[in-house]
Amino acid sequence: MATRAAQTYLTPEEYITLERKAIPDADTVRSEYISGEIIAMSGASFAHNLITYNISGEFRTRLRGSGCLAFANKMRVSIPSVNSYFYPDVSVVCEEPRFQDDVFDTLLNPIVIVEVLSPSTEAYDRGDKFAHYRQLTSLQEYILVSQDKVRVDHYVRHAAQWILTDFQELEQQLPLTSIQCELPLQEIYESVPFPE
Repeated sequence: MATRAAQTYLTPEEYITLERKAIPDADTVRSEYISGEIIAMSGASFAHNLITYNISGEFRTRLRGSGCLAFANKMRVSIPSVNSYFYPDVSVVCEEPRFQDDVFDTLLNPIVIVEVLSPSTEAYDRGDKFAHYRQLTSLQEYILVSQDKVRVDHYVRHAAQWILTDFQELEQQLPLTSIQCELPLQEIYESVPFPE
């Protein structure tokens, strides 16, 4: 979840310095960065954390030996063309990972990004944040996962277009062609409690 912080302009270098100093307490002080503006990241719900854990665990199992690596919510992604930094819930890289510098904490070339939707961030994740992510030439698939019902929105890049397919049944499989695997929705939502 993200909330806008008090309006203070920081350069990208100042932002990275602050984030790196906060690493020991990263669960409570992480923030994203959009063209000088800091967006504080708040805590996530039980369902949000469980879905993130389920997806990253499935990726670890399914991608073993493939040359692809999955990262869960603490790997920062940089989008230099829009001067922004984000913490996707899950990201996958399949070629040699490229990093901003030799600290290896800011990824430049994810092929898949997953965001678990929260009530306070859903519109942002579907709108402005997705618009920023689309600037990554490496990105081939963007996945939005609802936490309060079974629904996964899967965007796939086809040339200059992004094609949406949604999945709403636990029996369905989410096909991820860029990383040559499928994720069963049953596994994504394992043990997730839904509201009555």
